[in-house]
Formats: sequence, C-alpha cells, structure tokens
Amino acid sequence: GDDFALAAGFLVSEGVVGRAEEVANIVYCAGATEGGGSPTYNVVDVRLTPGVPVPDITLERNVYTTSSCGLCGKAGLDAVRTTARWPIADSPPVRVGPDLLTVLPDRLRAEQRVFDRTGGLHAAALFSPEGELLDVREDIGRHNAVDKLIGRALLSGRLPLSRSVLLVSGRASFELAQKAVMAGIPVLAAVSAPSSLAVDLAVETGLTLVGFLRGGSMNVYAGEQRLDLRSEATAGAGT
Repeated sequence: GDDFALAAGFLVSEGVVGRAEEVANIVYCAGATEGGGSPTYNVVDVRLTPGVPVPDITLERNVYTTSSCGLCGKAGLDAVRTTARWPIADSPPVRVGPDLLTVLPDRLRAEQRVFDRTGGLHAAALFSPEGELLDVREDIGRHNAVDKLIGRALLSGRLPLSRSVLLVSGRASFELAQKAVMAGIPVLAAVSAPSSLAVDLAVETGLTLVGFLRGGSMNVYAGEQRLDLRSEATAGAGT
C-alpha cells in the first residue's frame, strides 16, 4: 500500500525532489504489462514538473529499492553530503527527554495493525518532540516504511521534517540514517543496533542517533545535545 507515497519518498531520499511542487503527478503505469491495455498496480509513473532535472542513472548508482535492503548501491557519505537540501539544525532547538523516548516503541507497536494480523511487517513512525504521534506506516521493509512517511510529508507540503523524531523497528542502517538526513529529520531512534556507517553519517551531519531503545534504556551514538540527559525519570539508563 501507499505506493504513491513510497515512490515520492524514495525520490526525496535520492535527492531528486524536495518540494511538492516539483512533482507534477503520480499515476499507476498504464501499459506496463504485455499488450499495454490496463494499469499495472505495482508500477508507478512519476512525472516531474518541467525544469526539475532528471537524475543521471549510472552503473555506480543503482536506483531501485527492495523489501529486503531498501536502497542499494548508494555511493556513501559524500553522496548524502552533496545532495541534502536541508542541513540538520536547531532553529528553534529540538530537545527530547529520554523518558519520553523510552515510551515511543510501545506506542509504535500499538499502531502496527497489519503486524497484529500477519506478524511479518516493520514499521516507522514520526513523533513530535513532545511525543505526539504524527504519522505511522508499515511495510515488509523498514526502509520502505520510512519512504512512505517521507513521501506523505512531501506530498502534503510538510518537508523538511525539522521538528520530528523518527522511530523505526529493527536496526538503524546507513540507508535509514540517510533518509532521515535527506528529509531534515533531527532525531532517529531504533529499537536495535545501528551500523557503523550510520553512526559515521550521524556524527558528520549532526543527526541524533539512538539505538537499542528498549525498556528503560538506550544507547546514544551521536547528537546527544538534543537529549535532556538530566531527566530524573531515566536515572540509571545507559547512554
């Protein structure tokens, strides 16, 4: 589901678009099947606004996404640095209490309605710094769930997401950190481990990266200035 948002969010993650007005329309592709007579509901055609450059597709830059690994073949830290439109900044300052972070995984789990029926989906959610649930999406791949969130924000004119916390089920990979940076999200939290490259990207871009967010504890790998570590509610939690 959410095919249009998935496609739009992927284009944001790739640095192709950053504002709703850069997308002319998104439709299901007619004629993708042999014979070309009817729409194909797993192929999406995105038409960019005239003047928006189409990315140069090269052998070094494989632009496709899969349910297993998300974005594949990303060039690395340099590619994110050169294509990110919104530097992660604190204007106004974003501060999140660790005690608030510790309750977010349970709130995300409570919203995973398809997971309740299938037991087979990841999820991602956006929260305000005060803990308000802004949006939540599910998908077989957590990368796709994040693209759906970002795509919905793009199409509704809400980018950059500079006043939000992104929470993901599973690990915090480099690709997920990349997607957060490309959408201007200042805080990324995951219930499991981050990759070392995700930590490198977070340190370089100023992203707050939290991993192993479980129960009353967490690890903070970068951007600790956005967490109120003096909170008495989390006394004794790992940082």
